[in-house]
Amino acid sequence: MAELRLFGRSAAPGVAKGVVAVLDAARRPRREAAGTQAEEASALQLALSQALAEVEALAGRATGEAADMLGFQVAMLSDEELVRPALEGVGAGESAAAAWEAAMEVEIAGYRDARDDHFSARTADLEDIRDRVLGHLEPGGTGPVIPDGSVVVAADLPISRFLAIDWARGGAILLTQGSSTSHVAMLARARGVPMVVGLVGAANAMAGREALVDAATGEVVLDPTEATLAIFAAKADREMTAAAASATFRLRPAVTRDGTRIALNLNASSAHELEGLDPAICDGIGLVRTEILFHGPGALPDENAQYEAYRRIVAWADGRPVTIRTLDAGGDKPIPGVTVDGESNPFLGLRGIRLSLRHPALFQIQLRALARAAAHGDVRIMLPMVTVPAELEAGRKLLGEALASLARDNLPAGHPKLGIMIEVPAAAIAVDHFDADFFSIGSNDLTQYVTAAGRDIGTVADLADPMNPAVLRLIASVARHGRETGREVSLCGDAGGDVRVIGALLRAGLRSLSVAPAYVGAAKQAIAAIDLRDATP
Repeated sequence: MAELRLFGRSAAPGVAKGVVAVLDAARRPRREAAGTQAEEASALQLALSQALAEVEALAGRATGEAADMLGFQVAMLSDEELVRPALEGVGAGESAAAAWEAAMEVEIAGYRDARDDHFSARTADLEDIRDRVLGHLEPGGTGPVIPDGSVVVAADLPISRFLAIDWARGGAILLTQGSSTSHVAMLARARGVPMVVGLVGAANAMAGREALVDAATGEVVLDPTEATLAIFAAKADREMTAAAASATFRLRPAVTRDGTRIALNLNASSAHELEGLDPAICDGIGLVRTEILFHGPGALPDENAQYEAYRRIVAWADGRPVTIRTLDAGGDKPIPGVTVDGESNPFLGLRGIRLSLRHPALFQIQLRALARAAAHGDVRIMLPMVTVPAELEAGRKLLGEALASLARDNLPAGHPKLGIMIEVPAAAIAVDHFDADFFSIGSNDLTQYVTAAGRDIGTVADLADPMNPAVLRLIASVARHGRETGREVSLCGDAGGDVRVIGALLRAGLRSLSVAPAYVGAAKQAIAAIDLRDATP
């Protein structure tokens, strides 16, 4: 075949070469009922339990964002309301497979047609749940085996499928739909997997063909000529050289060309995620996402379980500050029995601090565990999704009550600083109304709320840009308030690790960034090339 060039949008930079494997979205034929209604109902329940066990096993092996994201599938597979329509179909004489597929198509259509873009973006997870259960009800298993090193082509890629592939052996992801700010894209960037979204081309026509992927530019070459292969090999060598160069910066301090010291912190979700990392690569931990503790199988974590998890992170930091975000559930991170089902616009609904204040007993458990961990180091508590000062004051009151109860129980505790995330535009604009000990800018949500562009939606992904002047102006105003009041201002969203954006963030007045561990070297290298002598924050 003649060489063919296709183009999409970059989601995770990098280069790759491999044979295309297409995830076929075609539906399998539904089998007819093979037994009695009782037998079919039993088969459906068994398939559901097998699918749930598989997803829980994936979540157990995953860390950080990956484990958090899989919580959605665990929650859905555990929801009796999801299964009820399928069981009713079995009662009406349908096979387990036919009833399950019909019920899931209604559920998927509801998500796909939702007015909220973030809600509709979860259709890929629901389709994955549908197919995983069908794989246990019908011949053919749960889908094709993807050979190591493949260039995987699909309309979209569910998180569980991403985690089931061994990316250490190479490969890339090409999506005909998808978004550069989706959860799978975040995982791909964190693991160094090249990824292109919005690829123009017929997926099935790519199967089995050799592909070269330049994910930085979004270009894909099928059936490359010898000349193209040579050009690609040279580019791959340059990429390896650049990666090796940035790696030399990992243990250096983050300092601009003019000598301005920048605090570079890590984003993390668990102590397990930090294993094997030298604390000397960072100035501390700027964001600990605690949601992973609440998404495992079984009951919600008690105080001791949370305390031990936080204490291990503090021990790893070895005296460096550790900023731990309180439970940021809601939106696309449901927790059975805690979050609200069926919100019309969940990303603007009961989430973050709003949800915690609705569950004060659950919140008190977390605050007690955090205060106990503060006895072992410099722990700082950060409240997410704060919109009005009353929420901060309510959090401060509950923290005081937690400290008082620990004193009555004769349990050692520290008195953590209490800060807020700046991710709601109302808080950014009126930051001077908040008596917080520190501020941390959540660039992901702040950007999507300011630009009114969902970060999971490919059609508007270009608008959700932290380089938007309105976003940078808000960041600059928060940084200025921090300087004027002597309060630390940091940034913990994806923008902090984006070398395209770092210069603008520093010129806006930020002097503290928090990034994923994989981006430490590249971020420090980018910082070293920036001269702030002409900056006027």
